[in-house]
Amino acid sequence: MDHSHETFELVLLGILTCVFLYSILTNSISKTVLTLPMIFMVIGYFCVDAIGGLADSPTLDIGKRFLAEITLILVLFSDASHVRFKTLRMNYQIPLRMLAIGLPLTIALGVAVAYFLNPESGLAMALLTAAVLTPTDAALGQTVVSSADVPEHLSETINVESGLNDGLVLPFVLFGAILASAGMDGAHTDGLATAALVQVVLGPLVGVAFGWGIAKAMDYARAHDLMAEAAGGVAFLAVAFSAYIASELVGGNGFIAAFIAGMVFGNTYKHEIHFIGEFMEGVGQLLTMFAFLVFGALLLPDGLEHMTWNAVILALLFLTVVRMLPIWLSLLGTGLALREKLFLGWFGPRGLASILFTLIMMDEFDFPGEQELLACVSMTVFLSIILHGVSAAPLSKWIGRDV
Repeated sequence: MDHSHETFELVLLGILTCVFLYSILTNSISKTVLTLPMIFMVIGYFCVDAIGGLADSPTLDIGKRFLAEITLILVLFSDASHVRFKTLRMNYQIPLRMLAIGLPLTIALGVAVAYFLNPESGLAMALLTAAVLTPTDAALGQTVVSSADVPEHLSETINVESGLNDGLVLPFVLFGAILASAGMDGAHTDGLATAALVQVVLGPLVGVAFGWGIAKAMDYARAHDLMAEAAGGVAFLAVAFSAYIASELVGGNGFIAAFIAGMVFGNTYKHEIHFIGEFMEGVGQLLTMFAFLVFGALLLPDGLEHMTWNAVILALLFLTVVRMLPIWLSLLGTGLALREKLFLGWFGPRGLASILFTLIMMDEFDFPGEQELLACVSMTVFLSIILHGVSAAPLSKWIGRDV
């Protein structure tokens, strides 16, 4: 047997063993400070030599990009599909404020902080840095979302915000990457603004068309007993990836299309969409495990290698002031107590979306300061995994006792 093939099988067997052990010990793990991202980041970090030796750098880069794209498409579509427009208008004043006011303020303050700490990289890189570090990840604070101690209005707010902000921040990520790439010496900027505008316009249009059209087709099939309920999971995959591919074919942004398609599909389809949640609890969780494994094995070591004090300071500011001040401002006048505003501000952990955005933008564009960006994202996500994971259980009990 070929030695490299044997090594690959041994590494894969070891990873699958870790996945199995985590799966059968989930209840026990949930009673500790350990979280899924924490565990698989550490596993990836200690497997860095084994995973890095499986293939050459170009092949690993292709694998990282493929995993990132699949995971991001499914996460964007599934998160958006669970948001109901009627419910948002009636009962979701708090998350709407956080998204409509807090998110833009976070990006603006993030740009100012990133530019102040690293002015030589320019405003475009500051925008890209702020944009990839703005979306939150409820998976890092799952203890908070699922805790019986946390009041329902707070846990629902965290869930809705994390489900929508990764899609809403996409245009900012795209424009930041395009502008930063345009600033490179010898970069061709002819038609750049038009291409960016086309991506942002056509992406949503394709998303609306596919989300609405496929939802109507599935409603018809269900109404006439043509479709088995169990086939919903397969249909979910088809609509998510179809929207992405179709948008890319016509020049739109596929990720924006997947996000919009999920939102339109969820609000158009008249039957239950529990098959999406069931699918994401299984395959989606597996993809999340591998994403954090890749982060620990391939991104974190590179980030630590290029780490600077500026990157550490920026990470700490993005997890605290840059996140918490805009959220506090956005919630003024809502009647929430100060401790509730601080709780919502703190539980904006950075994780999956920041990792995936960074992987995809670095693969798709060339821009100055890529290593600095990787260091900033790696340190922010690393600290978030640790700090939000450790603080989730005690702060959940604290907010449940005091509110």
